Parts: sequence; C-alpha cells; structure tokens
Amino acid sequence: MLVTLKEILAAAENPAGGEKYAVGHFNMLNLEMARGIIAAAEAERSPLILGVAEVHFPFIPFEYAAPIMAQIAREATVPVCLTLDHGTRYESLCAAMKAGFSAVMFDGSALPYEENIARTAEAAKVAHALGISVEAELGHVGQGANGDGQDASLYTRTEQVNDFITRSGADALAIAIGTAHGAYKAKPKLDIGRLDEIYAISKAPLVLHGGSGLTDEDFRTAIAHGIRKVNICTDMCVAEKNAQLEAYAKGLSFEEAVPCAVAAVQRVVSEKMHLFGSAGRA
Repeated sequence: MLVTLKEILAAAENPAGGEKYAVGHFNMLNLEMARGIIAAAEAERSPLILGVAEVHFPFIPFEYAAPIMAQIAREATVPVCLTLDHGTRYESLCAAMKAGFSAVMFDGSALPYEENIARTAEAAKVAHALGISVEAELGHVGQGANGDGQDASLYTRTEQVNDFITRSGADALAIAIGTAHGAYKAKPKLDIGRLDEIYAISKAPLVLHGGSGLTDEDFRTAIAHGIRKVNICTDMCVAEKNAQLEAYAKGLSFEEAVPCAVAAVQRVVSEKMHLFGSAGRA
C-alpha cells in the first residue's frame, strides 16, 4: 500500500499507542536488496520507506529500479513510501514523480543557504501539486571516509531550521549532527544537544542520514530525542557482499548464493525495524 512520506512520519510522531518511533529508509541497489527489504517489512509488520539514490543510478538505472519498486508497493500489505534519495538534478526528481513515487528528496545541502531554499521550493511546488512529499537537507551530511561527520562547520544551524522549512516547503528535514555517509574513519559522536534544540522548534519531522555504523544506543538516543526517519544503506551492502562471499567459499553456485544474499539483507532490515521501534506498527 503506497503512502506519502508525510503520512508515514506523522504516524511515527503521533502513534495511536505506545512510544514515538522512527521509520527506516532502506535504499536498494539490486533485486536481492529489494526482496530482502520488503520481506523484512512484511515479516515484522513495519511501515517501510523504500528508496533508490541518484548517486547509485550507474549501478541500478532508475528505469529498471522504478518498476520493481512500484510493484513492491502495489503488492505490499504494509504502508510503503517510495522515495528518491539525495536527488540533486530536477531530471531525477521529475522521473521519480512520473514513476509514481510518493516522496522525493532534493539535496541542496552543498549549495549556499538561499539557493538551497529556492531550489527546494521549486521542487516542492511541483511535488505538492501532485500530492508528493518532499524531504530536504539543512547542514551537510558528508562522507565518513573524509571524516565529515566530526566537522561541526557542516552541522545544521538551529536558528535556520524553521525559516528554511517555511520558505522551502519541505515536509521532512534531514539534519547534520555528527553522522556521515558510508563507512566511518572514526567513531561518530552525535551532537544530541543540537538535536534537542532542533526538535524543540522544528515544524517538520527530522531525518538522520548516515545511519550505518552507529551503535544501537546511538540510534535509541537519536530517536528518543526526535529523529523520525533513519536512512540505511551501507550495512545492507556489507551484509549482502559477505553473504555472497561466504556462499561462494562453500562452493555454492550463483543461483544458490542469491537466496543467501536476500536473507542477509532481510536480517539487517528486520534488526533495524525492531531497533527503530517500527516493528508491529503496520
């Protein structure tokens, strides 16, 4: 069942019963990942944000990914939001909207503040007319390999948060508080004080990118202090690669290795859904 990002995060912020939780955004790079992700969501009865990132188009062309994702959403018995992750080109955003995605992320975090607002607002104007949610990023979540997570100059500035949300029209806000994309060079340290300040005033649900590599306690703390969406990719990639290598080391064929890869991704996603508190919420 296809739902918007705005709907899925509103339910996490205002649950019918129990504590507030976060919903995982899981990016797919191949069919094995897609199958493992939706299998976990169905088994755990969890809402799901299924994504594909613009940066991964060279490995999983959007014209191949989009029909697979749409079919998954049509057949799912749990709420599924289909989203384009870290879109930087309007061509990518438009392709996702035409393909029936229910959310897009315009990532203007590397742009000057006013340009980020203006370009996000342009994307939001079109998306909202079509009933599609928009995620934006304020501050900049860089690359773990570069040590960007510990560069406080990239962190989200609290005083800009609601000005940015109001003028850009963003339905969800990705913030920079110490995480980074990919593998970390040093152990990340989250700025929870900054997160508290942002959550206390933000008009939009908050998103944590660069989630792979954080400890379980890091996740629990971030969610308790206001994060409602967590993006995961690297952990799944590592799990799938290791599962395939182990299968081949045991002498299994390619065909026999495929279900091992699917199962490895499913295990990672299931664990995250329980950790984020979304299991049993669908």
